Amino acid sequence: MARKRKRSNDQGNRARGTGQPISLKELAAHVGLSPTSLSLVLNDSPGASAIPQETKARIFAAADEFKYQPNFLARSLRAQRSYTLGVMVPELSDGYSAMVLTGIEDHLLEEGYFYLVVSHRHDPKLLGQYRKLLFERCVEGLIAVDTPCEEGLLLPTIAISRHNDVEGVTNIALDHDRAATLALEHLVELGHRRIAFIKGQDFSSDTEVRWQAIREAALRLDLKVRPGLVAQLEGNSPSPELGYVAARKLLAAHEPFTALFTFNDVSAVGAIRAFTEASYRVPEDISVVGFDDVYSSAYQNPPLTTVRQPLRRMGKLAAETLLRRLNAPKGEEYPKLLTVTPDLIVRQSTTSAQTDFVCNSNLSANALPSEFEQSKNY
Repeated sequence: MARKRKRSNDQGNRARGTGQPISLKELAAHVGLSPTSLSLVLNDSPGASAIPQETKARIFAAADEFKYQPNFLARSLRAQRSYTLGVMVPELSDGYSAMVLTGIEDHLLEEGYFYLVVSHRHDPKLLGQYRKLLFERCVEGLIAVDTPCEEGLLLPTIAISRHNDVEGVTNIALDHDRAATLALEHLVELGHRRIAFIKGQDFSSDTEVRWQAIREAALRLDLKVRPGLVAQLEGNSPSPELGYVAARKLLAAHEPFTALFTFNDVSAVGAIRAFTEASYRVPEDISVVGFDDVYSSAYQNPPLTTVRQPLRRMGKLAAETLLRRLNAPKGEEYPKLLTVTPDLIVRQSTTSAQTDFVCNSNLSANALPSEFEQSKNY
C-alpha cells in the first residue's frame, strides 16, 4: 500500500514538473489497464472501438491529470515510421500557396501527421537542396505544389498543378478547359469582344495548359485572341506589381479592349491599380476577371470576379491521397490523375461592355511609380 502511494506521489510530482514526464507504462499502471489499451484510446486507433466509453473517459481523465504526452520518437521507432510528410511550395504568401497549405494541414492534423514545408522560389539549386533535406529528415512522402517533379523520385508524391506523367506521382489538376470557358462565356454574355489577357510566368506549371485552354475556348466562342492584347507576367515576386507592369504594357500598346482576363487574382489587383492610375474605371471602362479566388478577392475595390480554384479542397485531397497511398498494401495501384472542377464567382469587377471604349493611354510601359519601385524586393 505504501509503495502504491509512493508511486502515485511520484506521478504527481512529474505532473507538477518536479520530475520526469510520466510514461505510458506508468499511466497504465495508475488506471489499472494495459499500455496497449491506453495506446489504442489515446491514439484513437480503430481497435479502440471495442473499449467501453466509461473506460475511455477514465483514460483521458488520467492523461489530463498527469499531463501525459505521447513519446513520438518511441512510437516512430516501434513502427519504423516518421509520420511526417514534406511539402514543397514556390513561395509562402497570403494567396495560392497559403490556401493549399490550409487544406493540407486540416487533414494531417486530423490524422496525427506532421509536415515540413519549404519554399524554393523557383530556384533549381534550392529545389535540389530541399528535396535532399526532406529525404534526410525521413519524410514518408511529398506534396509538391506548382513544383517540378522529375523522374526517379524516391518517395510517393502528390503534385498539385503539375501536368506531366511521372512514375510514382499522382497529379491533382484543375479542369482548365472549363475554367477558360466559364470566364470567356461570362465576358461574351456581357457583350465583350475585345478581351485582353495576362499570361502566367514561363516557370508556372499552369501557364501553358491554361493558355491552350483559353485559345480553344476563344475559338469555340468566335473570339479573336489578338497578339497585341496579350501580356505575360515576368519575375517571381508574389506582389501585385507583376500584374501592374503587364497591364501598363497592354495600355501602352494603344489597342482598344473592354475586358481583361488575368492569370491570377494577385495580378488582377495590380492591373486594376494600373487602370485606375490611367483614369480608366473598373468595371465601367474595363471589366476584370481574376483566377484562384484567394481570401482577399472579395474585399478588393471593386470586389473581384474570378474563377475559383478549390485550393483548400485541393490541399486536403492531396493529403488524403498521399496517406491512402502510404497505408495501402505494397504494389497496389495508385491514381495517376485527379481532376477538380472550378466555379465562376461573379462580383463587381465585371459589367456590360462599353462599345465606344477607346484606349488612348499615353503611358510608358516601363515607368513605375515610386511606391512600386520601392517594393521590387517584396
